[in-house]
Amino acid sequence: MNAAGRPGRTRWTRLRDHLAASDPGLLRLTAGLRTVGAVALALAVLASLGFGVSRLVTGAMTAMVATFAIRERRRGAQAVTLACGLPVALVSVSLGAVLSERPVVGDAFFVVLIFCAVYGRRFGDRGTSLGLIGFQVYFVSLFVGASTGELPGLWAAMTVAFACSALVRFALVPVTPAGLLVRLRQAFRARLGRLVSAHLALLDAAPEEMDKALEEVREGTARLHETALMIQTRLEEGTPDESAARLVQRRIADAEIAAERLGLLLLSARSAERADTLTLHLPGAPAPEVGRLPGPDEAVDRLRRDLEALRALVLWSGTAGTGVAHVRNRLLAYRDEEHLPRASPAVQDVFRAVGETARAVMGLRIALEGPQDESDDSPATARSREELEAEDAAIDAGEEAGEADRHTGLRRPTTRAAVQVAVGSTLAIVGGELLSTDRWYWAVLTCWIVFINTASTGEILVKGYRRLLGTVFGVVAGIALAAVVGRHTLAAFLLVLLLIFLMFYTAPLSYTLMSFFVTAMLGLLYTLLHTYSWEVLVLRLEETALGAACGVVAAALVLPVRTDRRTDELLVTVLERLAEVTDAAVGQLSGAPGGDLLDRARELDQALGDLRSATQPLTHPVTPLRARRTNARYVVALLETCAYHARSLAATAELLPTHPSIAADPRLRGAAGRTVGNIRTIATRVAGEEAPRAVETGPSIASLLGDAGTSRYGRITGRVLRHLERLDEAVVGLARPLDVSVSAPDR
Repeated sequence: MNAAGRPGRTRWTRLRDHLAASDPGLLRLTAGLRTVGAVALALAVLASLGFGVSRLVTGAMTAMVATFAIRERRRGAQAVTLACGLPVALVSVSLGAVLSERPVVGDAFFVVLIFCAVYGRRFGDRGTSLGLIGFQVYFVSLFVGASTGELPGLWAAMTVAFACSALVRFALVPVTPAGLLVRLRQAFRARLGRLVSAHLALLDAAPEEMDKALEEVREGTARLHETALMIQTRLEEGTPDESAARLVQRRIADAEIAAERLGLLLLSARSAERADTLTLHLPGAPAPEVGRLPGPDEAVDRLRRDLEALRALVLWSGTAGTGVAHVRNRLLAYRDEEHLPRASPAVQDVFRAVGETARAVMGLRIALEGPQDESDDSPATARSREELEAEDAAIDAGEEAGEADRHTGLRRPTTRAAVQVAVGSTLAIVGGELLSTDRWYWAVLTCWIVFINTASTGEILVKGYRRLLGTVFGVVAGIALAAVVGRHTLAAFLLVLLLIFLMFYTAPLSYTLMSFFVTAMLGLLYTLLHTYSWEVLVLRLEETALGAACGVVAAALVLPVRTDRRTDELLVTVLERLAEVTDAAVGQLSGAPGGDLLDRARELDQALGDLRSATQPLTHPVTPLRARRTNARYVVALLETCAYHARSLAATAELLPTHPSIAADPRLRGAAGRTVGNIRTIATRVAGEEAPRAVETGPSIASLLGDAGTSRYGRITGRVLRHLERLDEAVVGLARPLDVSVSAPDR
C-alpha cells in the first residue's frame, strides 16, 4: 500500500492536487493573475511615463476590461478580438468625452450603446466581447470625467493598457487549450481521489454521522461531474484530433460512472435495503437506516484497505513501480468471481465496483498518457487491458451538429434582453440623475450587470439582491480601507490590485463576494481621485439599489420571461435529451446500429446544467415559496438520477462490440419502450400540450424480458437491468411533482 501511495506524493504534489480540486483547470487563479498582471503592468508603464492619477485610473480600468472581456478559447481568435477592441474603446471614450457636454444627447446615446452591446451577443463571443468593451469604456469616461481636451492623454493611456493586456495574456500568463485540458484532467483525478476519500468516510461512519458522510459523497459526486463537463466542453480545442477527444471523453465518462456506482453500492451494503439512487442527488435527503457492514470483519477490513489502495492508485503520479502494479493487479482481480472474498452479496457487489473503478482509472491513464508498462500484469490486468484496447479501436469519431436558433424578432433571447436592458437603463438614468447629476451612471451599471448571463425575471431578481447585499458590505469595507490608506497613493494602488484579484478569483463562486470586492475597490479609487467621502459611498449604495430595481421592473414588464416558463422550456429540453439517450442506448443494446451515444449523453448533461442554473431563483434560501422550492429540488434530483442511469446505459451499450459478457437482446426495446414513452408523455404535458396517454406503470423490466430465449441472445448483465428498472422508477416518480397523471396496470 505504501509503495503505491507514496511515489511522487511530495508536499508540493499534495498542494497541487488541493489547488486542482478546489479550482479545476486553475481557471479562477488564471483569471485573477491575468487581470492583476495587466493592471499592474499598465500602472507601472504609465507611472514611468509621468501620467497623472486620472490617467492611471483610466489605464487600470481599461486594462481590466480588455482582459476579462475576451471570451474566445483559441489564442488566434483572442488576438483578433483584442485588436478589434482597441478602436472600439477609443471611439467609445471619445464619444463619452464629446457627449459629456450635451447631457440629453449623451444619455440617449448611452441607451443606444447599451442596446447594441447586448444585441451583439447574438454574433457569438466576439460580438459579446466588443459590446462589453464599448459599454465599459464609455462608463470609464464617465467615471473619470473625461473631456475633449484630455482625449490625447486618454487615448495614450488606453493604448498602453491594451498592449499590457495582450502582453500578459500571450506571454506572461499564457493559457493554451492543450495546457488547460491537462490541468482539468489533473483536477478530475484530484476530485476523484476526494470522492474515494468520501467513500471511505461513508464506510466507517457511525449511524449518527451518516448524514454528514452522505453529504460529502453527494458533494464529491457533483464536483466530479462538474469537472467532467468542463473537460468535455474543451476536448476539441485541447486534443490533436477528434478521435483522441472521443477516447478521452469515453474514459472520463467511464470513471465518473464507476465512481458514482461505487458510492451507491457502498451505501446499499450498509442499508437495510438497496439504497435509492435519488439519495445521492437530492440535497439534504436523510440517509437511509444503516447498520454495521454485513459480513466477516476480515472482509470489512479488506474493503477498507482496498478503498485506500484505490485512492492511492487514483492519485498516483510518476513512474509505476512494482508496488503500484501489485495494487492495480489486486484491485482488477475483483472483476473475476473467483477472487471475490467471502462476504454477503451486497459487500461482494462493492468489491466488484472497486474492480470496475480500478479498470476505469487504468483506462483513463492509458487514454491520457499512452501505453503503460505491461511487464507486471496479472492475467486479470491483461484481460482488462485487452478489453480497453478493443474498445479504443471501436471508437469512431462523429460530427456534432449545432442547433440553430429557432426564435426570431423580439422572441430571440438577445433581442429581448437588449430591449429590456435599454428600457431598464432609461429608467436608471432618469432615477439616477434625480439622486445625483454626477454619479447617476452607477445605477445604469447595476442595471446592465444584473442582465448579464440571466434569462428570466427570477434570475434577475436574485442577481440584483446579491449585488445589493455585496454592495452594502462593500461600502463599509470601502470606508474602513479609505480611512486606513488616507493619501498614500502606492498603498491604495496595491490594495486595488489585491481587491481586483479577489474579485475575479471569487466571481464564479459567489456573486455577492464579487460585488463586495468591487465596491471596496471603488472606495479606494475614489480616494485616489480625491473624491472620496461618506456621502459618495452611501450614494453608491442608493444608486445600486435603484439600478437593481429598474432592472427587475424592466424584466417584469417588458417582454417578460417568467421563471416558471423558462424552467418549463429547459425541462422539456432535458426530457427530450433523456428520451433520445435512453432510446438510442436501448436500441443499441437491442441490436440496432451504433450511434453517437456519448455525444448525446453530453448534450443531456449540458441541458440539465442549464436547468439547474435556471431553478436557482426557485431554490434560493430566501424564497418564501417553501413548497415550490422543495418541489424544484426534488425534480432536479430525480432528473440527475435519470441522467446517471442514462449515461450508464449509453456507456454499457458502447461496450457491445468488444465486451464478452454483454450481448444484444432484441427484447430490450419492447421492455424499455414504456420508459421512453413515459418520458415523452411528461415532456408533452410540461410543454402545455395534450398528451396522448398517461404515464404508465406495470411489471418490472426484468419480468417483461421473461426467461425464454436468454441463452439464444446471450447474457444481459444484471447491471443493465438495474439501470433500466431504476430509470423506469425515476421517470414514474417525476409524474407526481409535475402533475402528470399516472395509470395503474389493469388487474
